[in-house]
Amino acid sequence: MISLVEAEQKAIEFIVEEWELSDQEKELFTVENSHRVDDRWWYIVEVSVNNLPDKWVMQVYDDGECDPCYTFVSPFSEAEIAANLDKIPEKLAFAVQKERKGHI
Repeated sequence: MISLVEAEQKAIEFIVEEWELSDQEKELFTVENSHRVDDRWWYIVEVSVNNLPDKWVMQVYDDGECDPCYTFVSPFSEAEIAANLDKIPEKLAFAVQKERKGHI
């Protein structure tokens, strides 16, 4: 069984691998919230990019595996899909923009 801190790290690693991001881009991720689900075998981990309101909500099982069916939450409308992405690396901005487009 993994710890909460390990579950948080696994969630970030999953996103980085999913979008083929660099270690430099990985450093821009922050865990906003996380907790173990009572009487269950998983954690819920909310991950965001520094200074952006968007977040990935992930289920991380106690064996360290991440559920590939995560939820992406963004306050931006379709017209604002590129909002606030000019100050982060290009590949990370592309990933966030694609997530926004696919989850609005």
